[in-house]
Amino acid sequence: MTEIVSPCIDVCDVDSTGQYCIGCGRSMDEIAYWLSASDEERRAIMEQLPERLRRLER
Repeated sequence: MTEIVSPCIDVCDVDSTGQYCIGCGRSMDEIAYWLSASDEERRAIMEQLPERLRRLER
């Protein structure tokens, strides 16, 4: 199984609520935890990102 790589796209800015990165859609906690997260945990985060990015207030 392949490692789940970071969804970071080097657009590191926080949405208007201060909760999520507008580039990748992860929360600040998810970004901080990413390196120690298992592939299963990373996959669960990745599954949330498309919908989260659609809803972000920029």
